Amino acid sequence: MNFFSFCRRGALTGMLLLLGITSAQAADWPRQVTDSYGTHTLPSQPLRIVSTSVTLTGSLLAIDAPVVASGATTPNNRVADSQGFLRQWSEVAKARKLARLYIGEPSAEAVAAQMPDLILVSATGGDSALPLYDQLKTIAPTLVINYDDKSWQTLLTQLGQITGHEQQASARIADFNKQLVSLKEKMKLPPQPVTALVYTAAAHSANIWTPESAQGQMLEQLGFSLATLPGGLPASHSQGKRHDIVQLGGENLAAGLNGQSLFLFAGDQKDADAIYANPLLAHLPAVAGKRVYPLGTETFRLDYYSALLVLQRLSQTVRLTRAAPSGRARNLNSLPGGAALARPAELAPACRTVGPGKAQPPPGKRTRLNFR
Repeated sequence: MNFFSFCRRGALTGMLLLLGITSAQAADWPRQVTDSYGTHTLPSQPLRIVSTSVTLTGSLLAIDAPVVASGATTPNNRVADSQGFLRQWSEVAKARKLARLYIGEPSAEAVAAQMPDLILVSATGGDSALPLYDQLKTIAPTLVINYDDKSWQTLLTQLGQITGHEQQASARIADFNKQLVSLKEKMKLPPQPVTALVYTAAAHSANIWTPESAQGQMLEQLGFSLATLPGGLPASHSQGKRHDIVQLGGENLAAGLNGQSLFLFAGDQKDADAIYANPLLAHLPAVAGKRVYPLGTETFRLDYYSALLVLQRLSQTVRLTRAAPSGRARNLNSLPGGAALARPAELAPACRTVGPGKAQPPPGKRTRLNFR
């Protein structure tokens, strides 16, 4: 090895270490990832990820993936901050200096300006940049991700595998599961089954979360049973074919809110009061029984951050049956042993290094990931 080769190798090693990438991690690449558009080769671990979907961005931030820019939604409303980033991870985005690509309408030029080495596109939803797929794939490897048919944990695992941040994803899920189990052990469920929804008072309409949705799956993890919608109920498809929601309005709304309890995602007490004030819904068991539970405006899209907020709201809303040792009522925000439910903005970053004993493929061997 001559002097210049030695220097180049030393410089590369120094750069990898500076970026927190060990030689063992580097051996994981290239990777082959399969999505609905085929098989894609990622030559090295991504260092500049662009998320065209504001829904996916929260999960990328949660696993400490190097996301440098994100699409945004309409800013300054109940679900988004002044940048158009979702409120549950707004402070994390500020701390990491996340750039905004655009608001609403996707722009291939804005994506290209970020010089990404990986672009992520959602397959469905209002934040999908799928119409620009052919342009985006000429800029950098572009993967299409479905989030409407899986739990946020499954999505987090998938993104961890794509970005090489598997350990961070596992740590986040383990942290959440620990808190979920603790809450579940001391929670008395309200009358079952339940309906999970997003209610739009002005339009007298609602999106009902299905068992395939992240919201529905989380409630089932907690022990809730989801009400089954009546057969043949006409539904709107203004947002395209979706696995996670059923759009109901008008005369069909009351028929679809057939749960004994209603859980309002992306809603606060004002939304619950609007349901109580709607005379067309007054006869429903959940409404008549005052069992409409708002879970907060930050829960429109479920990710690690908003899922923790759901646990917090449930601990404040649903009756907890386990008394404190002194006989006094337990603080509804605390878990057994006195540990508080962690707030997303206060959580420490997940570990960045690969733990000892992790199996690594031989250098140059491609890891195949299939996410069809």
